[in-house]
Amino acid sequence: MSGCGHEVSIGRQYESKAMYEKHWQLNERPFENRIAGDFYYPAESHQAAVLKLRYAIENRRSAALLCGPGGIGKTLLLDTIARQLSQEFEPVCRIVFPSMSSEQLVRYIGDQVDEASQGRPAEMAQDLGRLEKFLQHNLELGKHAVLFVDEAHLLERNDLLETLRLLLNLAADQASGEAAWTLVLVGQPMLLSQVERYHALDERLSVKCLLSRFLLDETTAYIQHRLRKAGAEAEAIFDDPALERIHELTEGVPRRINRLCDLAMMVAFAEDRDFITADVIDSVHGDLATPNAA
Repeated sequence: MSGCGHEVSIGRQYESKAMYEKHWQLNERPFENRIAGDFYYPAESHQAAVLKLRYAIENRRSAALLCGPGGIGKTLLLDTIARQLSQEFEPVCRIVFPSMSSEQLVRYIGDQVDEASQGRPAEMAQDLGRLEKFLQHNLELGKHAVLFVDEAHLLERNDLLETLRLLLNLAADQASGEAAWTLVLVGQPMLLSQVERYHALDERLSVKCLLSRFLLDETTAYIQHRLRKAGAEAEAIFDDPALERIHELTEGVPRRINRLCDLAMMVAFAEDRDFITADVIDSVHGDLATPNAA
C-alpha cells in the first residue's frame, strides 16, 4: 500500500465517522486519548499507582509523586483517581502549566480554591493569607484539599519545589493528618532525581510511583479492553501478528498504541478491509514515521 493511498483513505474516513464505526461494529471510537471512565485499562503498574496515591490522599499525607514517560497515561490515571475520591476530599485542583514564578504560583492556587477573589490585586502576603484562610475553613468543613501538579519536572528551574513544600505548612497545625492538603507531583522520570535533591520535600513524600511501559500481554489486553468497551472484539479486527507488531512499534506506550490502532482501523475501513494484519500495521506506521512531502 502506498502512502498516497493512505491519504485518500484518511480523507474518506473524515467524511463519514458514522460509517467508520458501523464498519467495525463500534458504539464509539475506542482509541481516543482523552477517553477515561470505563476505557481506563488497569495495567499492573498503573493500578499499583492508583492504590498508592489513593492511600496517600485518603490518609491525608503531605505529598506523593507520580512519574512516567510521555504518553504513558499519567493524566488519565489522575482523572481516574479524582473520580474515585469521596466528597470529603475536595477541592481537587490541577496545575497543568507550572512554568511561573513563586508569586504567580501562589496566586494561581489561591484563585483555584477561592473563585470569589479571582482577579483582585494582592501582594504575596495577602495571597498566602487567603489561601491559609481557605484551608482552615475547608478543615472546619471536614474536607481535605488535593493539588495535582502536571509537568512537575519543570518546577525546579524556578525553585518552585521549595515553594510548594513551604505551602504544605499552611494550616498544618489544625489538620488531622500531616497537612491540610495533599500535593501530588506528576512528571517525567527526571522528576524523581530532582525531588531527591530537595531533601526536605523528599522526606514528605509518602509514596513514589513510576509507571512502566506495557509488556506484550498488556498491550494486547489494552487493545482488547478498549475495543470491548466500544462494542467490538480485538480478535475480529486484529490478527495476532498485528497485535505483536503494534507492541513492537509503539514500545508499549498507550498514546502511541492509540494513534497507531486508530489510524490502522481508519485506513483499513477506507480500503474496505475486514481484518488488519501486520503488513497493514507496518505500512501505516511507515506513513506516521515518514509522512509524504506536500
